[in-house]
Amino acid sequence: MSVQTIAQPTIRQSLMSKKMLICVFTGFSSGLPLFILISLLPAWLRSEGVDLKSIGLFALISLPFTWKFLWAPLFDRFTPPLGRRRGWLVVWQVLLLLSIPAFGAFNPKFDIWSIAYLATVVAFFSACQDIVLDAYRRELLIDAELGLGNAVHVNAYKIAGLVPGSLSLILADHMPWSSVFTITALFMLPGLVMTLLVTEPALKYGAPKTLRAAIIEPFKEFIERNGLKSALFILAFIFLYKLGDSMTTALATPFYLDMGYSKTEIGLIAKNAGLWPSVLGGLIGGLWMIKLGINKSLWIFGAVQMLAILGFAWLADVASNPTAFTAIFELDILGASFSLQERLLWLGMVIGVEALGVGLGTAAFVAYIAKTTHPLYTATQFALFTSLAAVPRTFANAATGYMVESMGWRDFFILCFIIAIPGMLLLLKIAPWHETAKELQANT
Repeated sequence: MSVQTIAQPTIRQSLMSKKMLICVFTGFSSGLPLFILISLLPAWLRSEGVDLKSIGLFALISLPFTWKFLWAPLFDRFTPPLGRRRGWLVVWQVLLLLSIPAFGAFNPKFDIWSIAYLATVVAFFSACQDIVLDAYRRELLIDAELGLGNAVHVNAYKIAGLVPGSLSLILADHMPWSSVFTITALFMLPGLVMTLLVTEPALKYGAPKTLRAAIIEPFKEFIERNGLKSALFILAFIFLYKLGDSMTTALATPFYLDMGYSKTEIGLIAKNAGLWPSVLGGLIGGLWMIKLGINKSLWIFGAVQMLAILGFAWLADVASNPTAFTAIFELDILGASFSLQERLLWLGMVIGVEALGVGLGTAAFVAYIAKTTHPLYTATQFALFTSLAAVPRTFANAATGYMVESMGWRDFFILCFIIAIPGMLLLLKIAPWHETAKELQANT
């Protein structure tokens, strides 16, 4: 009996696919509300005289992103008029479009609790949109497209941060905050238009028949498909793979300040050196995954992501000794001592390499999460895995300040490097190198 093989898309075909354009819109729509909450909202509160302790407590509004798997089964079970994915997307995108401008109706000096409640509501709407966008993207892309498609999504997600993190702040110097929030909210319109224009993904396995099935079956199916032991290994990997990197960047800005860099230098160098290499890494990672496969990509990209942490340890070690620091930055090379620009170049290189590693590692990591989900329970399983991946960012990062105070910056970054090792070792169990070779041979 002959076995018919399915031709895999080439890099050019994948790049030119309409699916990749859709992933641009899904990423931008997903990132915009979150960056409004974590970038624009604190800037607004601080500019209106709210104290830092109160602003810091606003970090708790991100809890809906951690617990979103609890209500994700509803989106697998029930189908609105426009479809199981498009119908829910329209609901949450319209609610975001209407709720974000409402911030401008409050005065931070007198309505801080009302703003906190509204921010929590917006976070809930955003988390709900993420559940459906992740499920839609998984059902849209075939396995061979997961790497590039998710890389495009993640990069558009990051670029969306330029709207509330840059454009909106510029507008705030020239117009009232109420207008700023309204204009920023209008950037949700492209995603809403996309939702109305695209088609609903085909349901190969149908939808869960009951709410009980939508809640219980995703967890049962995941364990039965992988076995209890392998399922635990997968969950541990999802928790640990990005832990070291997440802890490394948790206190990035205070670290740059402690190293003697000014706020202006950080704003001009650190932020740009962090964003664009990360975007480039995501795109390169997505393209490479078409050839390498997800398993090999997890190994290679994870190694780059882990080794890049040592750049921060080196920078901290150099800066901890002012004499050595001066000697290095004034070292005469070809008759010319290091200038301020060359000193900033070292900072940019360390940040850029780390951001490139983050982009590569994230591209492979998100593609792996997508591949691990079952099409029948996409929303619930995807939400569970991404919620688990967000736990280190929410809880483990909270301890980083105490670690730095007790051990110093250099030893802290070395510890982050060591913490990244268990996640890499788990690849032996959940994504062995030789398995990718077999899969690629089977698909050719």
